[in-house]
Amino acid sequence: MPWVRPYVRSDGTPVRGHSRWAPGARREMMILAVVALAVVGMGGSGASTGNGTTPRPQSTVRYPIKFNTTTTVKQRPQPTVSYPIPWERPDGDR
Repeated sequence: MPWVRPYVRSDGTPVRGHSRWAPGARREMMILAVVALAVVGMGGSGASTGNGTTPRPQSTVRYPIKFNTTTTVKQRPQPTVSYPIPWERPDGDR
């Protein structure tokens, strides 16, 4: 918005400095506001279950949580790479 400096009219009335809309800006702002309202009005969730409600995520947790216990005292990790990794053996054999 352009700033209009203070001035005195031809009839002697002083006018304070103010800002005003640039030529054509009101029309452009109105078009922008109408488009924004249309987008907001048509927007929203596109997903529906058919009865007007939106789907919600379902919990997949089963309580109580149980962990598999191992019967061995020391369990060796399994390699996750394609080349062999030498693990130390508890009995000292190689």
